[in-house]
Amino acid sequence: MVNLEWYRTFKAVYKNGNFSIAAKELFMSQPAVSQQISMLEAHVGNKLFNRKSKGVEPTEYAKLLNNLIIDALDRLESVETSFRAKAEDANRLISVGISKHLFDCVGNLLISKFDLIDFTFAENDELFALVDAKKLDFAITTKRFDTFDTTYEIVGKIKLILVAPTSLDITEFRQKLKSDNFTEIEQWLNAQKWYSHDARIPHIKLFWLHAFNKKRPSMVPNYIIPSESEMLRLLAKNEGIAATWNCNARNYIKENKLQLVWNSFHVPEEFVYLLMPKNNNLKSFFDIIEKELKLFFGNRL
Repeated sequence: MVNLEWYRTFKAVYKNGNFSIAAKELFMSQPAVSQQISMLEAHVGNKLFNRKSKGVEPTEYAKLLNNLIIDALDRLESVETSFRAKAEDANRLISVGISKHLFDCVGNLLISKFDLIDFTFAENDELFALVDAKKLDFAITTKRFDTFDTTYEIVGKIKLILVAPTSLDITEFRQKLKSDNFTEIEQWLNAQKWYSHDARIPHIKLFWLHAFNKKRPSMVPNYIIPSESEMLRLLAKNEGIAATWNCNARNYIKENKLQLVWNSFHVPEEFVYLLMPKNNNLKSFFDIIEKELKLFFGNRL
């Protein structure tokens, strides 16, 4: 049976015209190269190389053999290189920057697709600075950054909504929404218990700004839980209301653990961007992350 390594060795000797140089190229010893050429000669039944004072020269049969195998051997080596690159990619540690609230949305998704990820939690501007300095391979942000040294792709949209446990009766609130009585709507909301993932209540402030055209709501949150996922988990088992990204609440609503209180058309959607440095040789990872995020964010509330 023919051994493909014989042909690989033949190719190296034919190209270099020297057993020693071929051995270095193949990371083999010179005797091993000589042995493989001898075995190939025995297999094909013809002499392949004639020794010279400096190296070797191919015989006419070797020239014929080279013409017959070179294209096929190049294709096989190309396939081998491709498979090796994929194997290296599978074991490559990548670094991904993301905010905590977006991590709650897509953290599990990324972990399910890659074996090795080093996550960094930060907000948009810091994430961009880390990517721009090539200290992060990728960042997932809600702010667009246009620079010469970075590239980005829009991968989805998210939106702030108000949610509550399914045990909360929101019939009265629905009636106030239908009548567009925003004073009474705000009064009803202020009378509820509120959960926030941050003492600065950024989600609630942003929601109030767009829904009521007010820079700051009058309520004070009852519970500060510094993790949006934990906040929603506890909210589902207790009483109150929270402002959250729709992607974080999606599964809770599907499982009937939380209900949608208000998805205000006054509150705009925000784009989600995937950012990476240019020329970081990780385009294959970028493409995978981009595809998965677009599929995820395509299934919105």
